[in-house]
Amino acid sequence: MISKDSKDKLKRIAKYDLTLWSKVVMLKECFNFIESLDPSTLNALEISGNTLENITFKSYTKFDYPEYDICKDCLDQRFDLIMADQVFEHLLWPYRAGQNVYKMLNEGGYFIISTPFLVRIHNDPIDCSRWTETGLKYLLAECGFELDKIKTGSWGNRACINANFRKWSARGWGIFSKLHNEENFPITVWAIARK
Repeated sequence: MISKDSKDKLKRIAKYDLTLWSKVVMLKECFNFIESLDPSTLNALEISGNTLENITFKSYTKFDYPEYDICKDCLDQRFDLIMADQVFEHLLWPYRAGQNVYKMLNEGGYFIISTPFLVRIHNDPIDCSRWTETGLKYLLAECGFELDKIKTGSWGNRACINANFRKWSARGWGIFSKLHNEENFPITVWAIARK
């Protein structure tokens, strides 16, 4: 169970509705990792999201997909941290996007990626792919990351999946006492890969 202090801290940092079951565990893991890096020393890029915007980085850049197409475009800038939270499932060419992320990272930089797994299709603008932890790890390896520098995680349970299939914000959201993990029922999968 996540403490009230942890939930409040995540809400403050992420400006995100952490009553959404599907992300609370993943965000906690990712924010703890980012805090361990001393974010004030990092140049960060966020692809389609506002998860990182309230963290004090050395620099923070954000672009939105599909206006900026990570599958074909690569910024000249290099970053210490790149995050794509719930983006890659919408990409027609995730391998190309992963290669571009790899190119935009400084040596020793980190890529944090999260994707849904056992969730309903959500065409925003399209919905294409799902990965298990193993699948996500090997996708990132194909993009250039070394296997031993990729750590994965996942979280989910049957109650969360059932609630999700009814309606995104209906029954089940905000019930933090049911954050137990059933490893064969992941609703969210993430990876942290180091270049």
